[in-house]
Amino acid sequence: MAKPMTKAKVVETLAAKTGFTKKDVSNLLAGLTALAYKEAKNSFTIPGIGKLVLMNRKARVGRNPQTGAAIKIPAKKVVKFRVAKACKDAVLGK
Repeated sequence: MAKPMTKAKVVETLAAKTGFTKKDVSNLLAGLTALAYKEAKNSFTIPGIGKLVLMNRKARVGRNPQTGAAIKIPAKKVVKFRVAKACKDAVLGK
């Protein structure tokens, strides 16, 4: 399995494809990330890639793997990423 792309490699590749400087591309990615974090509570969509959504998880009973004792896991909010159909089709093929 190939290594995942680092942020530096992503910036370098996008700069080469778009003609923008690496600094401009890095600032764009930082701005996009900050915007995604800020708007995730209302759901944030990156067209063609996916959507960040805030979900409520119900309280449940779990098990301590060491002792096997039942423990209560409280309800909480979590951030999930839903991959867009276009992205699934492009990566996995039809």
